[in-house]
Amino acid sequence: MIRVPAPAKLNLFLHITGRRDNGYHELQSIFQLIDLQDWLEFRPKNDDISISIEGINTVDIEQNLIYKAIQILKPYAQKEIGLSILVEKNIPMGAGLGGGSSNAATTLIVVNQLWQCGLSLEQLAELGVKLGADVPIFVHGRNAWAEGIGEHLTFIDLDQKQYIVLKPDCFISTQLLFSQKTLTRNTKTSTFCAYQLKPFNFGNNFEPLARSLYPEVNEAMQYLDQFGIAKLTGTGACVFTEVTLDMNIDEILAHSPCKAYLVNSLNESPLRHFKVI
Repeated sequence: MIRVPAPAKLNLFLHITGRRDNGYHELQSIFQLIDLQDWLEFRPKNDDISISIEGINTVDIEQNLIYKAIQILKPYAQKEIGLSILVEKNIPMGAGLGGGSSNAATTLIVVNQLWQCGLSLEQLAELGVKLGADVPIFVHGRNAWAEGIGEHLTFIDLDQKQYIVLKPDCFISTQLLFSQKTLTRNTKTSTFCAYQLKPFNFGNNFEPLARSLYPEVNEAMQYLDQFGIAKLTGTGACVFTEVTLDMNIDEILAHSPCKAYLVNSLNESPLRHFKVI
């Protein structure tokens, strides 16, 4: 049995800078890996080559990104074996923390080795884009400045920090947010250097819409704004703020209007140097 982590991420900011002819949006963002993580257990089957997944019952197996990641590796398999996969979900779904994408990336890395596919991280990341724009960041397992649809990554070093993350009791529809006519889609492009100088100038273009369409998100942001600068991560429901020395963390967590987490930033994914023994 192989037990491996799948870490979450925060978008420290998210700007939409344009729109392609095919409808996809150009963006800029910073992906920060955090130590909130799911766990995946892979148990090889000796008797058949079927795939079974337990722990995520709200999604049909054909729609599960773990299953899709396995299917995308089949043409490269030198030693295809059946797998029973158990998912221990700690990252909330539909939260903007990248849980599904991280599960897919972890699966690509593990099954690439189990099936002796022989693919490099760069090749796995290229396959991962087909599953979701966030998948490559988890395949590479490093913090990054992201552009394009999120797949063009420049790896960066970020200071070690703690964050308080709140998960409002709602599920945000990414499609609904993108469909809003008032969504800002022409934010001026910037640089990582500019972010380092004035990070407070970098926000999330989806935040005003999320606050107006989902009262639970607005409530969570108002709560965190009492203690710091609240931000929305990705297009999901979670909001977060950076921990500062003057914060009473236990009090903030205890009185949160919704599920609350204290998380640490990661320099790299704990899966980055994974090898099947």
